[in-house]
Amino acid sequence: MPNSETALTIPVGDTEVSALLIRPGKPIATLAVAHGAGAGMEHPFLQGFAAAMADEGVSTLRFNFPYREAGRRFPDRPPAAIATWRAVMERAAELSAGEPLWAAGKSFGGRMASMAVAEGMPAHGLVYLGYPLHAPGKPEKLRDEHLYGVTVPMLFLQGTRDTFATKDLLESVIAKIGPTATLQWREDADHSFAVKGVKRSAAEVGASLAPAVAQFLRANS
Repeated sequence: MPNSETALTIPVGDTEVSALLIRPGKPIATLAVAHGAGAGMEHPFLQGFAAAMADEGVSTLRFNFPYREAGRRFPDRPPAAIATWRAVMERAAELSAGEPLWAAGKSFGGRMASMAVAEGMPAHGLVYLGYPLHAPGKPEKLRDEHLYGVTVPMLFLQGTRDTFATKDLLESVIAKIGPTATLQWREDADHSFAVKGVKRSAAEVGASLAPAVAQFLRANS
């Protein structure tokens, strides 16, 4: 029997954001999941990922950032995004039964999670579904400084054709972070984890990442 989604709202300062909870019986962990800059929590990629995580025994709490909730296209600045992450993790703790709480995100959402943790937000660990190390074509402007202050386990899932993370540069960053960071490449995958010549729906692509994430959570929880 498939796990059902429960719609929630989460207060963030003087506003609130929508969220979707999928909670299987006796979850091994709860994973809060943020969307990327160009799509919200209901994108098929995240739907497929969350459903597959439930099959792996992991509870997920997906949410929208305020800009998405308001119908704006330009992402929130870090202070607003970090405040949202803090509120979401507090709600995730309330909804849990004491299992480890992790933070994950697609691209922008994952980077904001890492900045929140670097600024003191509690999290058992972090999962990046395509970390945006730099803007496409601008490898000289790395978004890495805060990562070296993060001490919790981190899983970087990255496509080898991802224009937001030059392979050599990301491997160098991972090496500099040290043993708390794990990097797993997806051969020929782009920033959306689509593989050239392989026809899969966005939901199937998202679901395909769940086993590796669940394995990492089990090994580090």
